[in-house]
Amino acid sequence: MRIPVGRRERPTRLSSSPWWRGAAAVTAGALPALAFPDPGLWWFAYLALVPWLLLIRTAPTGRRAALDGWLGGTGFMIAVHHWLLPNLHVFLVVVAALLALLWAPWGWLVRSLLGGTPSAARATAALAAVPSGWLMVELVRSWEGLGGPWGLLGASQWQVSPALRLASVGGVWLVSLLVVAVNTAVTVLLAVPSARVPAVAGGCACAVAAGTVWLWSPRPERAGQVVRVAVVQPGVINGVGGAERRFARGEELTRQLAGQRPDLVVWGESSVGADLVTRPDLAARLAALSREVGADVLVNVDARRSDRPGIFKSSVLVGPDGPTGDRYDKMRLVPFGEYVPARAVLGWATSVGKAAGEDRMRGSRQVVMVLPGGKDRAGLRMGPLVCFESAFPDMSRRLARDGAQLLVAQSATSTFQHSWAPAQHASLAALRAAETGRPMVHATLTGVSAVYGPEGERVGGRLGTDASTAAVYDIPLAQGTTPYVRFGDWAVYGALAVLAVLCAAEGLRALRRPAPGPPAPPAHTVHGSPVRPGR
Repeated sequence: MRIPVGRRERPTRLSSSPWWRGAAAVTAGALPALAFPDPGLWWFAYLALVPWLLLIRTAPTGRRAALDGWLGGTGFMIAVHHWLLPNLHVFLVVVAALLALLWAPWGWLVRSLLGGTPSAARATAALAAVPSGWLMVELVRSWEGLGGPWGLLGASQWQVSPALRLASVGGVWLVSLLVVAVNTAVTVLLAVPSARVPAVAGGCACAVAAGTVWLWSPRPERAGQVVRVAVVQPGVINGVGGAERRFARGEELTRQLAGQRPDLVVWGESSVGADLVTRPDLAARLAALSREVGADVLVNVDARRSDRPGIFKSSVLVGPDGPTGDRYDKMRLVPFGEYVPARAVLGWATSVGKAAGEDRMRGSRQVVMVLPGGKDRAGLRMGPLVCFESAFPDMSRRLARDGAQLLVAQSATSTFQHSWAPAQHASLAALRAAETGRPMVHATLTGVSAVYGPEGERVGGRLGTDASTAAVYDIPLAQGTTPYVRFGDWAVYGALAVLAVLCAAEGLRALRRPAPGPPAPPAHTVHGSPVRPGR
């Protein structure tokens, strides 16, 4: 008698063809880029990982899940950094594919917890472990040598007040955990009917946690003091003698500030193209501007130093009598843009794209500069950062711990003027302000320039990439210490603890699993009937 077998599902084109599956993984991994500026679909971040997660959980093997994680990571890195294509060309794909290897273990983790028909307990564990695994990927790739923390998923929430409150408690890391946890809960809700209760509970827990932090976490104490900062943005200046003409345009715009009584004037990155010691005429012109406007001028010098070998990018404060002696040398450089990692091996990148022909030199320590105080107040303590450094949460946190009342980032993104890069770079200042409880100025040569208050709120209007102007901002100062400044990267340590507990639990489970017994002896058949040996 023939026993009927249940109808087998017809394999779809996606599951039967590894090429279609690979293309789907790359596309799914690229989707989260839409949550970042310029598209700015911040709400999409809470759903953007769902297609990728659904794809990984259906992988037939752990190896295929790791491959889906790698391919999706490649799509993510290319999408978030696509504006580098004109400079790095095909090398961007190579770098993206190498960095995307970090997502391969994450893909394996997703399938191990959500593949097949997971139990409610395993799906519940996924709500904590999958976001923790994602955070480990973000942590490792945030190392300067691997490109730095550009495109962290939590950074997509820079304009959302509850998310900024979360950043003040646990930094951008805590926001990333929340975003990935919501994506995981939605995935479980859609794909694992038996675990819908923990999925809904997990989503509600994320909402309650965010709401509680928004309502009850300590806010920066407004000092009742306002500092007037002028941002000078000369705009795009190309052609022969660009550095000199940019300097002259900066002078012209700064002179227009006379009578507006700013406390500080900020120029963008590489606003001065010669060392002020070897070019005393430039130092004299800046000092004259300081006297005319009545405020110190913070410029950025991109040139060879007279006292040290090599090219430095340095924030230099110039007062009425010339350079004050306050100087900060950029510490964290842009890979390939300002130096080539392992130049002996990767130096060929300079012939493929517009990589740095000569490595910039690094500074050795962060600096807090003190502006001269008036009769009724002490001098303002200011912490400078240069361009790429505004992406690193630890640098602004260190400046806040050292007593900085105002954070200032000098940047230049003219190479990527008509891409997503300027707006995305400016948005990072909102996160750094919220994390530290200190207002932050993001001043550029060609836009986007913006200013944010102590809670990450925007102060005044931003200067777009089409503007050549100077603007004055009245920036409120704040006192006190945020939980993130006080306790640091506790969210990262919490994610590590979750993964450690998961590994320990899996190890105990493997130890308790009974060892397989010896194989049964083969049966002999006599006229179709099985006969065991010995009978």
